[in-house]
Amino acid sequence: MRRFYINFLYTTIILSIFGSYACKNPVNKYTSPKGYDFSKPDRFNMPSSLLEISGITFYNGNSDTIYSIQDEDGKLFRQKWDVKKQYHMKFAAKGDFEDLAIVKETVFILKSNGALYSFPFSEAVKPSSEKVKERKKLVPKGEYEGLFADSQTNKVYVLCKKCDIDKQKKQVTGYIFDYKPEMDSLVAAESFRLDLNQMKGLNPKLKTSLSPSALARNPRTNEWYVLSSTNKMLLVTDANWKIKEAHRLNSSTFNQPEGIAFDKAFNLYISNEGDEITDGNILKFSFRK
Repeated sequence: MRRFYINFLYTTIILSIFGSYACKNPVNKYTSPKGYDFSKPDRFNMPSSLLEISGITFYNGNSDTIYSIQDEDGKLFRQKWDVKKQYHMKFAAKGDFEDLAIVKETVFILKSNGALYSFPFSEAVKPSSEKVKERKKLVPKGEYEGLFADSQTNKVYVLCKKCDIDKQKKQVTGYIFDYKPEMDSLVAAESFRLDLNQMKGLNPKLKTSLSPSALARNPRTNEWYVLSSTNKMLLVTDANWKIKEAHRLNSSTFNQPEGIAFDKAFNLYISNEGDEITDGNILKFSFRK
């Protein structure tokens, strides 16, 4: 019996030492990009109509109204922060809609097959619109979820989630278009790539694979923020797409991160799809110098 107690005491001491070490040196450490604290979000739970919220954006960076879409319905939603009541404009029948962006006075919405829907921003306050244009075959066949538009340069960025060109390669490809507002036309300009091998240089334990769900550009630093729901990851790159940071996302905070946007005060917003247990939501991370 005495030997049993001695062994029990030794085991308890050893477990305590390892437990203390694990607390001080957590294996899965979640980090945040500079200026933001991902552990302290301002959470805005969505109404049931936006359970499957995907992309989010603002008009000229104004955070007084949030514009969003959800995966299945061809509707553009708009609502005030922390006000569940929403309004919507129907732009298409049911489909797999992933992201949206506003460039100048035009709204663009990305379908998972790479097609882009567009219509004048002034139509957003109507129940539906007859001015919707669907643009097909702009990009190679694949699966796309990331869209960003720059109103200063009139450039539109479309990012692959899963494309043939990236198969068997440690990369993610994107395409850039010049938008001509006077002609309401998109002209292919160039492509770009994220070299996922660069992630190993940041953390050897990271897998060099990524399935991007959204992207946005930080207006303060001009860095690109690339979000991945599947990988629970946020990458930060420089203006030339060189990966500078890789942040793991805590699944207890980020249920299914599908959309990302900045307002003109540099605050960061990430939308999460809900499920049978969790509401869809938008998380706001206030910028702090």
